[in-house]
Amino acid sequence: LEKPLPPNATALSHILHVAAAQILFLDVPDSAAVDLAVTHAKSDPRTVRFSGLVNGLLRTLARSKQAELAAALAATDEAPKWFSDRLNAAYGTEKARQILAAHRHEAPVDFTVKTDPALWAERLGGIVLPTGTVRVEKLSASVTELPGFEDGAWWVQDAAASFPARLFGDVRGLRVADLCAAPGGKTAQLILGGATVTAIDSSKNRLARLAQNLERLALPAEIVQADLLKYEPEQLFDAVLLDAPCSSTGTVRRHPDVPWTKTAADIEKLADLQRRLLARAVTLVRPGGRIVFSNCSLDPLEGEALHRAFLAGTADVVDDPLHPGEIAGIDPFLTPQGTLRTTPADLELGSPERSGLDGFFAARMRRAGQC
Repeated sequence: LEKPLPPNATALSHILHVAAAQILFLDVPDSAAVDLAVTHAKSDPRTVRFSGLVNGLLRTLARSKQAELAAALAATDEAPKWFSDRLNAAYGTEKARQILAAHRHEAPVDFTVKTDPALWAERLGGIVLPTGTVRVEKLSASVTELPGFEDGAWWVQDAAASFPARLFGDVRGLRVADLCAAPGGKTAQLILGGATVTAIDSSKNRLARLAQNLERLALPAEIVQADLLKYEPEQLFDAVLLDAPCSSTGTVRRHPDVPWTKTAADIEKLADLQRRLLARAVTLVRPGGRIVFSNCSLDPLEGEALHRAFLAGTADVVDDPLHPGEIAGIDPFLTPQGTLRTTPADLELGSPERSGLDGFFAARMRRAGQC
């Protein structure tokens, strides 16, 4: 445009933005994008006099879209400033740049399989990760149409999301509570490992999904709908997993709206909720029992900082750090403090489309005292 749109031309601006997005980014033929926009402009009394401008501008954009797209991307921030600033502070400039670059690529699909990962990698057209997860870069069909779905041979679960349940070690014969359990991937892991699991969540709808997932997998669990802050079990558990509600900033590859719909204030509020949930979780486990705390946030306020502060301020909890070689495949993600940290920039596998993990933090603790 030789001069800006009139300040009150909101409807016209929307028409042009939608059409530009179709031309530059979406699988809409250029001619269709132009025609839709012109038709829309002509149908609205506020924009009818601009229909010729819409037509000319969008046709020009379509002819020069490769150059225009490169220039637009070069001038586009990878994320809102608050998010970039927090990544830089937490990980340093270079690692933050790598995380933001990873967000530009759609995440692969990971499967946790009941048995024989190599067999299912072959059947699903993927590879086996060092952690035992089967990774598929592009699905050949919808998830429900893939081999093994009806038989309950596997479930979709990012490799990083599979780590927290593994931090307990051998759970055979243990009574384990999975708090905030839905949709049930970690619950399924614990059952498969031999634990007797109570899956707790406050959401009736989310628990219905969990129940459906466990039914398909033929894995039994006690399912409880309850507010965790008020939940009173009949007896204490041997171990407790709290995968707490969080900002979900570790899942931006799958949910690119997250940095734009969350704020720094949201992270502070969620970190406070996590502290209260974790304090409650400790009371549900027997003395000497393990607690695993995790979430899919990249922000240390919800992870490393929360863990340190909780240990310092909670007399009846002791750290139970992870050790190199203790659990297969997770050594690259261990911190010097014995916690676990993954980011989308981790797990390099030769191409951006095949590499990466959801951002996760996990820490292991024990309730003080003897069994």
